[in-house]
This record gives sequence, C-alpha cells and structure tokens, in this order.
Amino acid sequence: MSTATLPDSSRARRARDGSAPRPPVGAAPLERSRRRMFWAFTTPAVLVYVVLFLVPVGYAAWTSLYKWDGIGPKKWKGLKNYQTLWQDPIFRHSLTNTLKILFVGGLLTFAIAFALMLILREMNRKLFARSVLFFPCLVNAMVFGIAAGVLFSPSGPVNQLLQWLGWSHPPQWLATEHLQTMILGTLVWTATGYYTAILMAAVDQIPEYLYEAAELDGAGAFQRFRHVTLPMCWDVISVCAVLWTVSSVKIFELILMYGGSSGAQPPSDSWNTAMYVYVEAFPTASTPQLGLATAAALVSLFLVVVFTVVLRRLLRRDAIEY
Repeated sequence: MSTATLPDSSRARRARDGSAPRPPVGAAPLERSRRRMFWAFTTPAVLVYVVLFLVPVGYAAWTSLYKWDGIGPKKWKGLKNYQTLWQDPIFRHSLTNTLKILFVGGLLTFAIAFALMLILREMNRKLFARSVLFFPCLVNAMVFGIAAGVLFSPSGPVNQLLQWLGWSHPPQWLATEHLQTMILGTLVWTATGYYTAILMAAVDQIPEYLYEAAELDGAGAFQRFRHVTLPMCWDVISVCAVLWTVSSVKIFELILMYGGSSGAQPPSDSWNTAMYVYVEAFPTASTPQLGLATAAALVSLFLVVVFTVVLRRLLRRDAIEY
C-alpha cells in the first residue's frame, strides 16, 4: 500500500522553525479601531502641547543666544549668556537657594505629611482635620506677606510674646539673614496640608482588611505604615514628589512679598532662579536683559526635567494588585 506525500506547506515550515504564524490581514479590527481612536484623541492634545510649550521653549532657547532688551535689535552672543550666568555669584546663590528649597523643603514637607498620615488614619474627625490642614493652600501669597509684616515686625505680636516669656532680644524675623528661613517655613506650612490631603485620599483606598491582617500579626502603628501604607501609596507618593519638584523651582510670589514689600526688589540673598529671571527681565533701574533672563529660565527648566526623570527612575516600583 503506497503512502502519498503531501507538499510541505509554509505553515508547517514555520512550525518547525519555531516562528509564530502571521495573523491574517483583517483579523484584528478591534486593534485597528483602537489605533484610530488613539490618534483621534491624542492629536489635539499634541498640537496644543507643541504650540503652547515646545514652540515657546524653542523661541526662548533662540532668544537666550542673543543680547536683547525687548525693543531694539538683537545682538548675537552665542553661549556667552550661559557663561555669564555661571560667572555671576548672584545667580549661583539663587541656584543654591532653589536647591535648598527643593531638597530641604521637600524633606521637611513630606516628613511632616507622612507623620500626619500616621496620625490622621487613626483619629476621629479626620475629615475636619484634613480640611484645616488644607486651608493654607487656599490663601493667596499676598496675604502671607501682609500677615508676616504684621506678626513678625520688631514690635509685632510674636516678638511681644517672646519678650513676655523672658526673651529680652528676640530675633529680627524679617531681616535679610532670616528671609530664606521665613520663606522656607511658609512653604512647608502651606504645602504640607496640600500633600497630606492627596496622600490621605490614597490611604482611604487601601482595603481595611490589610491593616487588620497586619494588626493580627502583631504589627504596630509604624510597622503598618511601613509595610502597608507606604507600598500601597507608592505611586501617589512618586507623583507628589514630581509635583513638589516642579512647584518648588517656580516659587516667586512669596519671595517678592517677603523681601520686596517696601516697593524695592527683594535682597539678592533671598532670590531663587525664578526671582533672578524676573529681576533680569523687569529691572527697576537698568536695561532689561531678556537674553540672560531666558537663559536662566532654561537652566531652571533643565533642572526640573533632570530631577523629574531621576525621581521617576528612583521611585519606580512594580504595581501592587489587591
């Protein structure tokens, strides 16, 4: 009895070679529909992003290569504006103040926010406490500047209280050497409630049975926070860290209100990079240096991008499912 030999089909050859068969054309209409919908919804956002962000950044980068007062013709300087920034001690000090706000202010803000998370989860009336903590975020920075001038003036209520307690020579809170501390303290006070509210919203989504299981295993309050709260809120914590990085570099109005309340510019010892950009672009008694100002602004943008990318890398964790 003879055996017929079938021709070796392409599918059989691919099976022997270990390669997967190609899906037939038109076999994934849902995938093609999703792809079309993706571009339909993404294209307007991309266009807005390009027009309102990338184009201005490109124009700022081009302007930073010139000496320009905003009215007359531009004069080519190349990278000399960046060289001027590096050699300017005021800009270097402004950059140091920016990094101090970013790191010292961030550590204090999140340390207090984590402590409040630990307390608020265990207390009654936590919604009321959360609202009280969030309230300073709703107050305009001008109010803080006016209140600081009243409360911390040499004859203000704070110094009078210190004198009543026996402090014969209370500090001059609004003096130049204390302005950076005052600004940092105000930032921590206002930002703590904001980030505590965000983190507590994430804590509210954690199933209660995880805490009950940890408590049955003998975990204390701090151990429950470390092994349950932190891992379950890690994605939200990383987002808050990025938000703080972006916002801390852009701080401007507090410095202007605390140091420039007399109508003059704030002392240069209290400047950050945002204040440096403002003073160079809108000076009170000299010619505007828009090329130098945009160069300083691009340095700030570069800092934000670098720190954001590094933070996202350091805080990346596998998603937890429950």
